[in-house]
Amino acid sequence: MEHRWQIAISAGLLAALWAGVADVFQLVTWVGFLSCSTFFAQTETGLKGMLMAMSTNLSGVFWGWLIISGSGFFISPIVGYAFTGVATAAMCLQASYQKLAFIPGAFIGCCITFALGADLAAILPPLLLGAMLGYSMSLLTNQLISITPKIQGLFTAAPANDA
Repeated sequence: MEHRWQIAISAGLLAALWAGVADVFQLVTWVGFLSCSTFFAQTETGLKGMLMAMSTNLSGVFWGWLIISGSGFFISPIVGYAFTGVATAAMCLQASYQKLAFIPGAFIGCCITFALGADLAAILPPLLLGAMLGYSMSLLTNQLISITPKIQGLFTAAPANDA
């Protein structure tokens, strides 16, 4: 990994900032980190990558909410198992649509929904901000990469001219 230091500085600074913001606004920190990870795990970059992370995670939230809500209408847990199977198949099939092509993103959103009991108010803000965090890390890393040669030039001694 050629730009390890730039990535480390960018990720470290923005992760610390995210942890502080999440704490101040009482957001679920780990949800943001999962969404940020979705940004980096899928193949799109830039704004398109951020939108891919958001859309796939949000689709998973929808499927998780549907499983939880739908299962609550029935006494038998077998119905919940069936809802889970149908939603799982749907998360895989939706990947034929280009904007939902990253299947793990849907599963991450679904798992977050299960973990937080379908509390959309707790899920949605950090989920969306986490994708923005990933995008911001990418932008900052690119900026650090572009200024690295200039910084290195400041520390490179000019050769002495011995006459």
